[in-house]
Amino acid sequence: MPEARKHQEHFFAEVDETGLGAVDAVADSGAPSTLWSEAWQKLRRRPLFWASAGLIALVVLVALFPGWFTSQDPRYCLLENSLGDSSAGHPFGFDRQGCDIYSRVIYGARPSVLVGVLTTIAVTILGTAIGAFAGYIGGWIDSILSRVTDIFFAIPLVLAAIVMMQMFAGRRGILTVVLVMAAFGWTSIARITRGSVMSVKNNDYVTAARSLGMGGNSILLRHVLPNAAAPIIVYATVALGTFIVLEATLSFLGIGLPPSVVSWGGDINTAQASLRVRPEVLFYPAGALALTVLSFIMMGDAVRDALDPKVRGR
Repeated sequence: MPEARKHQEHFFAEVDETGLGAVDAVADSGAPSTLWSEAWQKLRRRPLFWASAGLIALVVLVALFPGWFTSQDPRYCLLENSLGDSSAGHPFGFDRQGCDIYSRVIYGARPSVLVGVLTTIAVTILGTAIGAFAGYIGGWIDSILSRVTDIFFAIPLVLAAIVMMQMFAGRRGILTVVLVMAAFGWTSIARITRGSVMSVKNNDYVTAARSLGMGGNSILLRHVLPNAAAPIIVYATVALGTFIVLEATLSFLGIGLPPSVVSWGGDINTAQASLRVRPEVLFYPAGALALTVLSFIMMGDAVRDALDPKVRGR
């Protein structure tokens, strides 16, 4: 018996030294990865993601710290410099009013990006709340919210924004533009959220949480929404660029941000009068706008490819 016990102890000592470490390593390597970790692994290998992330980071830095990129005052204009060529400290030259184009392009990033980000946040919160509530509760509540969504969806966003902004003549600002665009821009994300929640709410883990006595709100917030968030994130990324374009459109039409606010849309509107004489006056703010929107669209495409199960081969 003592010899058997000695052999037993020796066996378990060897297992502890070699076997368990190997088993742990195999278990770790074979552990199932989550959707988000797989998406990140796919994103980090895509040049499109890093290119768009770099452009977005640059635009955000310009919007937050414009003084890092220019020392010129975008509102300081001299008519004697009207349509002047580029010179030292003025790489893009001057517009018709004699304002430095480069500084106006730099300072025009802040209101455009701020309007896009705030509108996207407001639209995401409102649309996600309505879509999640309708998709999870179902029944007559879903029918009513779906019909309300259809009514707002039938109204063209640009037309609604033009009409609503006319009502705030003389009181236009960043907050006004954000509220108007958010009031009519939430319908698409509400539809996407509703469909995603309806496809998730009957999964086994939701049924198990319900059988354990977890409340409906807790299930929705802790289990349903996190697993239905992928298409919401993809749409929000692309929509941010869309709202930047919409703000520029409203400012171009003269019913968006007031002339006292330096914005790309306002500068495009002003520069169209000089299109035949100096077309680059128009191309600089338009190019900055196009590059910013393109970066968010590329980011949305990269995130969609990483999160879409069909694209990922599931």
